[in-house]
Amino acid sequence: MTAPSRPVDVLVIGGGQAGLAAGYYLRRAKADFVILDAQEEPGGAWRHAWPSLRLFSPAQYSSLPGRMMPSPNGGGCPGAEDVVAYLTDYERRYELPVVRPVRVRAVRRGDGHLAVETDKGTWPARQVISATGTWWRPYVPHYPGMGGFQGRQFHTASYRGPEPFRDQRVVVVGGGNSGAQILAEISTVAHTTWTTPRPPRLLPDEVDGRALFALATRRHRAALAGQTAPAIGDLGDIVAVPPVREARDRGALKAEPMFARITPDGVAWADGTELTCDAIIWCTGFRPALGHLAPLRLRGPGGVVPTEGTRAAGEPRLHLLGYGDWTGPASATLIGAARTAREAVAELLRGPSAVDIADSHRSLGCPSPAPMR
Repeated sequence: MTAPSRPVDVLVIGGGQAGLAAGYYLRRAKADFVILDAQEEPGGAWRHAWPSLRLFSPAQYSSLPGRMMPSPNGGGCPGAEDVVAYLTDYERRYELPVVRPVRVRAVRRGDGHLAVETDKGTWPARQVISATGTWWRPYVPHYPGMGGFQGRQFHTASYRGPEPFRDQRVVVVGGGNSGAQILAEISTVAHTTWTTPRPPRLLPDEVDGRALFALATRRHRAALAGQTAPAIGDLGDIVAVPPVREARDRGALKAEPMFARITPDGVAWADGTELTCDAIIWCTGFRPALGHLAPLRLRGPGGVVPTEGTRAAGEPRLHLLGYGDWTGPASATLIGAARTAREAVAELLRGPSAVDIADSHRSLGCPSPAPMR
C-alpha cells in the first residue's frame, strides 16, 4: 500500500498495544484511519522481549478492548510469547488496517493537515496518534570508565536469557522490575551482584498489576481534582512475581549500593572497593521514542511533550498514547493503554477547532495553517 494522495482522517504511528487499542475504537467509530508499523510482523515490542518475561497480572486483567486475552497453558500470568500471539490475533480479528513495515521519519505541519514522512512516502493526515512506545530508546546512564570496560555490556532491550552468562560474574544494575526479574533468572546460573541507586523494596506478595493500575487511576483522578493520592512507589518498587519470590527466598535479592565508576575489569565504589566481573547488564529503563515529532518542536521539561489529556498542548491535531503516566494512568501497560485509547479517540473524533490550532501555532511562533475541511 502506497501513501494516499488525500489526507486520511486519523493516522496512527505504531502497531503495538497502544496503537491497536486506538485502532479498535477508531474501527468502532467507522473512522477513516490507517496504522503504520515499523515492524515486519505483529506484536510490537513484545516480540523483542526476553522469553521469560511475565506480565504482572492474570490474562483477564491484561486485555485490550473487545477481546479477552486467553489464559496461558498452565495458568499464571501471560508471558511475552502469549502477548505476541494475542496481539497478532487481535489485529487480524478486528481487521485493523495496519501497513508494515513502514518507518516514520518525521511529522510536520502541512496545509490543513499533518504530513507524516516515511520511508514509503508522505502520508497526509488530519489528525495523528503517536503510539511508538519506549522500547526503541533504551537508556544507559553514563559512568566514568565505562568505555574502557573489557567485558560485555548489555541493556534489558538486548537480554535474551541466562545461558550466555553461565558461570560468569555478572553485575545487574537497576532496582526496578526488569532488574529484579533478570537478576532472579541469571542468579540461577551465574555469580551475580545487584547494584541499585536505593535499596529496592518488594511489593507485598498479594499486590499485582490490578492493584497498581487502580492506584495509578486514583492518583490521576486526584491530580485532576487538585488533590493528592499515594504514589505507586509508596508501596514498593518491585512486583513479587513467582521467579522474584523464589530468588528472594533463596537470598539472591541482596542489593549493593551503586558503584561510582567502571574499571577495565569491573566496577569500583567510592570507598575504593572494587569488583571484577565479566558482564554488566543495565536494567535502567527506557525513554519515549519521540524523534519523529522533533520537527513540531513540542518537547518540554524532561524531554516529554506537554499534554492536555493525551492531546499535545502545542499541536491539537496530535495525540500521544502509551508512553507513561503523563499520557494516561498506567498507559504503558495493556489495560492502561486500552482505557486511555478509548478516551483519546473519543476526544479526537470531536476534533480540534480551527481556533485551537491557530492559537497553538501562534504560541509556537508558527504561521497559522489553513482551516481543516
